[in-house]
Amino acid sequence: MEYKDYYAILGVPRTATQAEIKKAFRRLARQYHPDKNPGDKTAEQRFKDINEAHEVLSDPEKRKLYDQLGANWEAFARAGATAGQGPFGGPFAGGPGAGGPFAQWSAEGPGGVRYEFRTSGDPGEFSDFFRVFFGDFGAPGTAGDRAGRRSGHGPTIEDLFARFGIGGFGETPGGTSGRATGARARPSSAAAPVEVEAELTLEEAFHGTTRRVVVDGKRLEVKIPPGVATGSRVRLAGGAGPGRDLIVVTKVLPHPVFTRRGADLERELPITLREALLGAEVPVTTLKGRLLLKIPPGTQNGRVFRLTGQGMPKLDRSGHGDLYVRVRVVLPTQLTPEAERAAKAFLDLVAQPDPRAGEGSR
Repeated sequence: MEYKDYYAILGVPRTATQAEIKKAFRRLARQYHPDKNPGDKTAEQRFKDINEAHEVLSDPEKRKLYDQLGANWEAFARAGATAGQGPFGGPFAGGPGAGGPFAQWSAEGPGGVRYEFRTSGDPGEFSDFFRVFFGDFGAPGTAGDRAGRRSGHGPTIEDLFARFGIGGFGETPGGTSGRATGARARPSSAAAPVEVEAELTLEEAFHGTTRRVVVDGKRLEVKIPPGVATGSRVRLAGGAGPGRDLIVVTKVLPHPVFTRRGADLERELPITLREALLGAEVPVTTLKGRLLLKIPPGTQNGRVFRLTGQGMPKLDRSGHGDLYVRVRVVLPTQLTPEAERAAKAFLDLVAQPDPRAGEGSR
């Protein structure tokens, strides 16, 4: 089951205020509302995810539980794999004939279990991830949700872990910022790792950088290696105290020029009509620096050039990806009468077949 990062879905940091969460939700809900995107299944799913994220993050109790449990998700997902239970046993079990929100599961492979979840009810229901997290505690409109709201508090972290038979969990709330990522954690008998998020520019991800992290008043400097991507995890053994690791999860911000595809990069390069027709050596900026790209005569608009080894460094240190440069021919505008006459004379000399020929037979 995929972990849902509700903060990433709304595009807000983990330190976001309720006002910031509300603002982000309203903006995204308008953008992906089904009425504005009829028949668009991707937008429909995005709209559901946005609503689900808002349901959790706008509720202080749900948000607190989500933040506390997030750092323990791997342990949570592995729990209960004994005594005939799957990792989501108890009231959420999905075996044949089981109640709860899940209708089926299957097991296969030696020593391993593969669980297939599907929710019952209409497709507008929240995801399996939400229901595993909150179940009858948190689903909107349920008795558990109403009771929690009446009492002023929802389930505790102990409640949820107890339901899955997990003991000795660690509570690891973490703070997030851009260039200086901080975390403050209370002691835990389970010595669970502390996770913090670090936002990086693409240039920082390319060259590598450092981030200062504060844990329990102790300031640490964490080295981020070249080549990290969004979701990369940099572990500092013992960084959060004796026997307790610090994990920095990286988030690479969008770049105005380059688009990243794994270790490869893509960019657009505008060229003049003269350069496209007659050929030229055109300077192009890469993350390594500037180089000259040879444009052959007669280069068509949209042609892609591959620059080997000019992409992102690979984390396994096996080299770099490639840079793909797509040229965009920029035509001259506002021609003078003399330039128009010259253009017509030139075009009369050029034998160019009709590029639309044959479209009628398609």
